Amino acid sequence: MTPPKSYLTAAAALTGLLASASPASAQTTPTAPYRILNTSQTMGSGGIDYVFADSAERRLYIPRGEAVLVFDLDTLKSVGTIANARARGVAVDPKSHHGFCSSSPVVMWDTKTLATIKTIPVQGRPDGILFEPLTERVYVFSHSQPNATVIDAKDGSVIDTIDLGGAPEQAASDGRGHLYVDIEDKDNVAVVDVNTLKVSAHYDLAAKGAAPPAWAWMRRTTSFSPSAMIPQPLSSSAATMGKSWPPCPSAGVRTAAGSTPKRWKPSVHRATEP
Repeated sequence: MTPPKSYLTAAAALTGLLASASPASAQTTPTAPYRILNTSQTMGSGGIDYVFADSAERRLYIPRGEAVLVFDLDTLKSVGTIANARARGVAVDPKSHHGFCSSSPVVMWDTKTLATIKTIPVQGRPDGILFEPLTERVYVFSHSQPNATVIDAKDGSVIDTIDLGGAPEQAASDGRGHLYVDIEDKDNVAVVDVNTLKVSAHYDLAAKGAAPPAWAWMRRTTSFSPSAMIPQPLSSSAATMGKSWPPCPSAGVRTAAGSTPKRWKPSVHRATEP
């Protein structure tokens, strides 16, 4: 049974976040399942969309209603609130200690004091949000144009906007100059060059699934896994770590003029991988 939204289940609702952010996770063996470490009742009212764990500052951000609720990541006790922030998600720059949420306008705050620094007007309807570490920029995604607004995490200035060719949901950075954004209404993944802020390619996922709502980058295997690639129901063989789908045919890759498409291998990993 699904627990009420007024409750935060530390491992069930935040499986990847708490498991990867907890200091104890380094002691977990590769075959150990996730465990519920703690539960806590959240404050406020309204639904919850994206939840963000800041492993450096040990804080957990939950946008809900008209505010972003902030908890201690280890104890799940409330440590503060970012007011006047009706947002879907949160991103944090660990170097500048600046936090951002996908509200309109975007709210920027000091992650140490939780004090609001400024608000940043943006176009569209902010939804997903991501911090890109190579360039220290924050991407605010919108289903309507412009699809992405790029913000300098150091001072909160708007650098540019990007037309992704469709409605983005989530994104992941490979840390090497590429941002992969799942385009939910087009069944593809847009590849953004984070230095030029141009879309360099689209990977077609129509043959693998539809309307990809989520996205993860497997750093250890340098492969990526949009949830649309996981068949329903998920078979035990597909859930085995290391198993992967065949590379997409080159015909399914649309690249920008002058660029060379690279073959890629989407992988399905077990949910119990620590």
